[in-house]
Amino acid sequence: MNLLFSPPTFDDLYRLLRAWRLWLVGALLGGLIGMAVYVLFTPAYRARATVMVDFNVEQSWAEIPDREVFYFLERETRKLVELAWADDTLQTVAGQTGVDVTTLRSGVLTLSQPSDGGWHFYADSADAVLAVQLASAWAKAFTAKVAASADQFTPYLVITPTQIQDLPVTRSVSIGTYALAGAGLGMALLAMFVLFSPMTKTSSR
Repeated sequence: MNLLFSPPTFDDLYRLLRAWRLWLVGALLGGLIGMAVYVLFTPAYRARATVMVDFNVEQSWAEIPDREVFYFLERETRKLVELAWADDTLQTVAGQTGVDVTTLRSGVLTLSQPSDGGWHFYADSADAVLAVQLASAWAKAFTAKVAASADQFTPYLVITPTQIQDLPVTRSVSIGTYALAGAGLGMALLAMFVLFSPMTKTSSR
């Protein structure tokens, strides 16, 4: 236990530097294993719809002091997020796609928003077609709910769907990510082997 938590010595670092070939082997094997895991357990498809949210802050400056602009944006953004995940919004998506609300909230849908700008509505599914339907239905339902609740938001808010048809579909995690993670893990394991294996300590003397 003390060996694990003790700081590395110069000899330890020297052995690591001399074992650079093992690092390359570990990275190569780890990358191949990562890609094999990707093939065996391929992640779900992910579709993305986009809605442009513009608070038109410059038009509200006459009414909102500069020091309150940040609070204003945070408040309005929070209300929009709540509306995106509201029961009525997700019930609309469920009715159009056949996926129940509980499932939608269990990680199938993901919202990514920068506050003022393009809001991305992601949907994951093993079926690429269903992923597109989910993302598109969610973005459309969100847009409709905002329009129906316009009196609850700043009058300067403008919501514009910019991509709700012919959506891009990719895997939720790329094969490159698996390969990179596998390569890093392979290098780390071989580094531990070099540091703590009696064989490498003996051979370096």
